[in-house]
Amino acid sequence: MAESKNLKETIIEAAWDLFHEKGFEQTTINDIITRAGVAKGSFYYYFHGKDTLLDTLSSILDKHYKLIEPDIMKIENCFDRLIEMNYLMHCYIGEKINYQLIASLYAAQLTNEKGSSLLDQNRYYFQMLSRIITEGQKKGDITKKKSVAQLVHMYGVCERALVTDWCMNKGSYDLGEFSKEYMPLLFAKFRGENKPE
Repeated sequence: MAESKNLKETIIEAAWDLFHEKGFEQTTINDIITRAGVAKGSFYYYFHGKDTLLDTLSSILDKHYKLIEPDIMKIENCFDRLIEMNYLMHCYIGEKINYQLIASLYAAQLTNEKGSSLLDQNRYYFQMLSRIITEGQKKGDITKKKSVAQLVHMYGVCERALVTDWCMNKGSYDLGEFSKEYMPLLFAKFRGENKPE
């Protein structure tokens, strides 16, 4: 089972690397197969076509959340952890993922009756957020006036708002720097009484 999961992840990573390098439209299935080093049958075992790979963005993002988590967890104040998490991820998105791909994915999610993979509560992203917020409430870094689930939801809303604006402006500004300035303002109401010196 682990081998098949690795094969699927290899295809996903190869595809998103190519989408970044060549653009989605210019990337062919043969390009992806060649980059991933897999047989065509293996590709079609996991994916119906290139378009279905757009829905794997959550896998790419979750892998990066795992990568940055150790550095984020070094920050003492949990509210500040959340702000840094947002900044680092939005830097990554701004540098590695074309705004048109995210815009297409957001648009597809709006009409997808199965629901959005980005909003799947089993994602690592949501688990990580819940852990940080739970700890933050215990320490007084994050408000207790809302439940963990409500705060996770609101954090995601704020993040998606920033990314949506970036997409609507055709990626014309630095998403990381924009988020660094505005995410603390959008989420400020949820800071706890225990504010850093």
